[in-house]
Amino acid sequence: MSAVSPGRPWDVHRLPSARNRTFLITGGNAGIGYFTAEQLAATGAVVVLGCRDAGKAGAATASIRSRVPGARVRHLPLDLADLSSLEAAVDRLDVGRLDAVVHNAGVALDDPPRRETADGHELMFATNHLGHFALTRWLAPLLCAAPAGRVVTVGSFAARSERLDPDDLQSARDYRPQRAYGRSKLAQTSFALELDRRLRATGSPVLSVVAHPGGALDSLTPSRPPLHTATAGSRLRALPAGLLLQGKDAGAWPIVRAVLDEEVRGGDLWGPRAFGLRGAPRREPVPAHMADPAVAARLWSASAELTGTDPHLGFARPRLL
Repeated sequence: MSAVSPGRPWDVHRLPSARNRTFLITGGNAGIGYFTAEQLAATGAVVVLGCRDAGKAGAATASIRSRVPGARVRHLPLDLADLSSLEAAVDRLDVGRLDAVVHNAGVALDDPPRRETADGHELMFATNHLGHFALTRWLAPLLCAAPAGRVVTVGSFAARSERLDPDDLQSARDYRPQRAYGRSKLAQTSFALELDRRLRATGSPVLSVVAHPGGALDSLTPSRPPLHTATAGSRLRALPAGLLLQGKDAGAWPIVRAVLDEEVRGGDLWGPRAFGLRGAPRREPVPAHMADPAVAARLWSASAELTGTDPHLGFARPRLL
């Protein structure tokens, strides 16, 4: 990947070229995913929006093209809640290699009742974690075919206050939507860090990195009609929050850096500079509970079983001596 000049600080408004590279962004039609796609499209890369709704994907594509002349962006129909559909979805990607996937798509429910997918998995855990776990398996050959493939998982502050219960990963007992959401994001992060440990053990050039948007609010986000419209009133009311928080356009900056910057290392956690809430992206310490190898190993085994996936995820195995 093209790097910034030595000694020059990372500039979110002057990104290095990524021409001839291909990036897949799950949930790239809205929110953080949309702004990640818009910013990456400006680097000259081919950007693929992986999402269910063709109409929303079309609106996002049109919006990006209106702001990025010559943008190369397309839609991949992708439903992370339907595990049986993921292999065929990756086949439709129709590329020889994939330089990065951004695991961004997610479901956040505010109220009971507990909902399940057609496979019988709790909806948030299934979409946010299990779908990305299984998708990584099918993308593995394409990521390995790239000179320096990356798996960038979008984390969340919601994961910081939660702990995984390996005996109740799907919140079958005492279901509380906000807690279940936080645990699903913690599962994503734990998976991403464990994936990098396993990639390093095989000597793989593929990196697995976590990046989070900090405090990113719709009310502080610039308009992208018809995807999102910020009224003058809503922006005025949000001004006090802007002292600590930011819009989703700025929330995408750590994710974009995690995709592009050659200084990024496997197992990194990237977030906004100011208290992890707003500002330019920086590397952060990884909280111990997110990187607990014993919990991660149990999560990995359970995820492989629940998705019917090869626990090696299709990446190269270490050679036996």
